Amino acid sequence: MEKTKEQYYSVIDACKSVFLKKARDYGTSWKIMRMPSITDQILIKAERIRSLQEKGQSKVGEGIEEEFMAIVNYCVIALMQLKRIRQGQLQLPEANVDLKALEAEYEQVIQEVYAVLERKNHDYGEAWRKMRISSMTDLILMKVYRLKQIEDHAGETIASEGPEGNYTDMLNYAVFCLIKMQEERQAQGAVKRRPGGEHT
Repeated sequence: MEKTKEQYYSVIDACKSVFLKKARDYGTSWKIMRMPSITDQILIKAERIRSLQEKGQSKVGEGIEEEFMAIVNYCVIALMQLKRIRQGQLQLPEANVDLKALEAEYEQVIQEVYAVLERKNHDYGEAWRKMRISSMTDLILMKVYRLKQIEDHAGETIASEGPEGNYTDMLNYAVFCLIKMQEERQAQGAVKRRPGGEHT
């Protein structure tokens, strides 16, 4: 689990860096988004990942890794916004952002999400390590369609977890995919460094 924690936070640091750079450039323009809009952004990203996995090429520059990072950050935004809704503290976008405060808020969300991961790993082991990236992409899509159903029913659920649980799971699946992509790159690099290169 220590290896997982190190890999997890390495991925999160990269996602957080992108998030804060965009906050520096654009402020907190995402605060204007309603929850269904955030869900739709995640849907667009997940569907594009699946399309790239099936077609194997991109015509707009960004690849699968960037899209998984975007899913992580949209899920963080969603969890931030849900907390504000619960507390009745929705805010308008800010041009001059307190980046330290925003970073602390991001890290608090991740701390809570990682705590869920630890509990699930205790119960299920690290089953995700045996899964394909394409399978986890499908699980993200399944979760996002569930969220759309929840939103269309005004947030009410009968037998399933609410929006927080779905955003948390999607965030963790996206991180798992990024970890597995890093491991695949490292494995390919190790093969190329052996005597004989790619022929070994």
